[in-house]
Amino acid sequence: MQQRTLGRTGISVSRICLGTMTWGEQNTQAEGHAQMDYALEQGINFLDTAELYSTPGRAQTQGSTETIIGNWFAANGRRSDWVLASKITGPGNDWIRGGRPMDGKEIVVALEASLKRLKTDYIDLYQLHWPNRNHYNFSRSWTFDPYGQDRDSIRDNLLEILQALNAQIEAGKIRAIGLSNETSWGVSEYIKLAETHGLPRMATIQNEYNLLRRHFDYDLAEVCAFEDVDLLAYSPLAAGLLSGKYNDGAMPAGTRGALGTMWRLNPQSETATKAYMTLAQQHGLDVCQMAIAWCLTRPFMGSVIIGATAIEQLKSDIAAHDLVLAPEVIEGIEELHRLYPRTFA
Repeated sequence: MQQRTLGRTGISVSRICLGTMTWGEQNTQAEGHAQMDYALEQGINFLDTAELYSTPGRAQTQGSTETIIGNWFAANGRRSDWVLASKITGPGNDWIRGGRPMDGKEIVVALEASLKRLKTDYIDLYQLHWPNRNHYNFSRSWTFDPYGQDRDSIRDNLLEILQALNAQIEAGKIRAIGLSNETSWGVSEYIKLAETHGLPRMATIQNEYNLLRRHFDYDLAEVCAFEDVDLLAYSPLAAGLLSGKYNDGAMPAGTRGALGTMWRLNPQSETATKAYMTLAQQHGLDVCQMAIAWCLTRPFMGSVIIGATAIEQLKSDIAAHDLVLAPEVIEGIEELHRLYPRTFA
């Protein structure tokens, strides 16, 4: 399994990261532990979770995924085998610290709770799950108006967050920091504040990236290339959409779609999905493996986060690491992207 150093941190991680957000909802603890065991056997050392998980987020299961991981650490005593990433939740979920926005106090409270559930005294990569401010993510680009926000207050909040994270790094509870669902402006502001005030830099950004959703290519990629910020790509299969399991109105029981969290579904996304499936079939490829292998070719990619509800699915996704796509496959992907540049709102 290939490794990559995240940003300027010196922390080396596998190019495939084990995502865990289904554990505690779609997966049991035993299944989660089996996935950890298998991933380690395959050379994966990178594990991503969040205080919000499992998903869909709700009070009854909040923190369950971290608890499952912590129980594995306690049972195996192999915490050092993993580079562990977790996240503090942004505002909006009333059952998590009253839905309050992130600030210095909330970072301390959230981090301590995560450490307790994870049964560890440090987190390797601590990420901000989404911004406090209004922002363009989650397909708000057609309706979001950035004007009217108090920019000085926003910058003051970003600085307070960085200072709080720095205190936790100095206390040995965090090794590195990153962002999630951020924008080019947000990444740039955090880096500028870090350099101005001698604070830690953001090392990573965890955003959605897949064949159907490539807006990262057009702006964030340049910021991350010049500033040594690595992408941790979540939903490389567009939350399962690229597998084709939702084609023609299908809604398999137990899937994210059946749980009501597949806002990506629409006729445009299905048309594009079928085109990518056809391309894969023409070259004798599994479309899911093709999609993951393609993500791994991107120069800004730190690690691709895969998640699976079945162990066989996990095995297939991990095997994509060894797939080398022929030039004609890459060319075919680019041709389809020109046809379907925006496949869902």
